[in-house]
Amino acid sequence: MNEYTVFPNAPIVEALLDIRVELTEKITLKILEEFHEKVKGRFPEKQQRISFQAGVKVSPEGTAAALPTSGGIDGYLFKSSQEKKMVQARLDGFTFNKLKPYKTWEMFRDEARDLWDLYFQTTNPVRVTRIALRYINRIEIPLPMKDFKEYILTTPEIAPKLPQILNQFFMQLVIPNPDIQATAIIHQTMEIPTENQRLPLIFDIDVFQNRTYIENKVEMWEEFEKLRIFKNEIFFNSITDKAKELFQ
Repeated sequence: MNEYTVFPNAPIVEALLDIRVELTEKITLKILEEFHEKVKGRFPEKQQRISFQAGVKVSPEGTAAALPTSGGIDGYLFKSSQEKKMVQARLDGFTFNKLKPYKTWEMFRDEARDLWDLYFQTTNPVRVTRIALRYINRIEIPLPMKDFKEYILTTPEIAPKLPQILNQFFMQLVIPNPDIQATAIIHQTMEIPTENQRLPLIFDIDVFQNRTYIENKVEMWEEFEKLRIFKNEIFFNSITDKAKELFQ
């Protein structure tokens, strides 16, 4: 297994560990509030989580119209603003979010696993259906800059006969990994330059595995380790040495 550098100034602005579940009908929002009682010392702030569903209806004449948005409370967000972290307890799953500063995978994983155990004890899921890791990176590239490839190897290409100026872009890649039955969804975009002449490049890596786990087994956490390796392979094989210098 490759050992990757732990950067003192890593570009991670948010890391998420997500577990989707199926619960029995007897699990209600009130029961999810019982989970908060177990973590209130660490996550004192409580906020309702609203789910939204929207669609588009196309008439026989070809006219598109937005359908009314529907949704409701599907869980809660419990926050620790001081430590910049949050845990989500929902009727369809669990998520642990850690904002910058992100220290190590081991610290992030262990806290997520501890919180997951409490969620599992509270809700006793019928099954786990999906596990995922998502890392949102914000790479601030010094300006002027001639080519994104100085810093990142997967970039948008402009046809040679078009003006070679880019004000904005959004790119999505979907990359399967059959060896671990996982998929990565990669988003890249850029924000407006900062006042100190840095161009923020957002490099968002979401790796997941659609797989069923019954009971709270160690096997699931072994698969999380594989997802983490997959995520690291994408990140470190996508950046250049010049980009790495920014994180030192």
